Amino acid sequence: MISENELWLLSFYRVSEISGALFFGRLARSMRPSSIQADMTKHFSDEAMHAWYWTDCIERLGAKPLKLDVAYQDQYLVAAGMPVNIMEILAITQVFERRVINQYKRHSRTVGTHQDVCQTIARIMQDERWHIQWIRNALQEMEPEYGKDHIETTMQRYMQADMEVYRKTMREHEERVRHLIHTHRGPDDV
Repeated sequence: MISENELWLLSFYRVSEISGALFFGRLARSMRPSSIQADMTKHFSDEAMHAWYWTDCIERLGAKPLKLDVAYQDQYLVAAGMPVNIMEILAITQVFERRVINQYKRHSRTVGTHQDVCQTIARIMQDERWHIQWIRNALQEMEPEYGKDHIETTMQRYMQADMEVYRKTMREHEERVRHLIHTHRGPDDV
């Protein structure tokens, strides 16, 4: 069995993956066929599978996922504002995906993390690395249209918003994630 706090955290990951899948699915459906639309479609499929991996992991640990009403991404709009074009959507997604990788790395390195959780994280991390790569490539391809400086400024704005959201989330849920907050701080940690 897992603790109530561990169950909450895994359920939090799960609902964030569900939110990502729904967002990218709607976005991919609204786009004209292109390389970005194709990658967005794979991205949405990956996010849906990640939600399933967390569901399966939680059940293998003898629990049922908790119903959580708010995902991590939901707080981004308040902190950063609504993205107004595909470049801004990709920029905020790039920042978010980096946060996900950082969080999953920290979690998998935390002493006492169950083997099933570590295996689920490892499985998801394969896709997360690809997410970072395809978005990086797409943003580079957009430089002639938006300008490299403008893209970098947009990324910086979203990194600031991400730090704000991350700090707020950690404060609000400190009791549940204390084991992650105080172990294995890395260069990307806030």
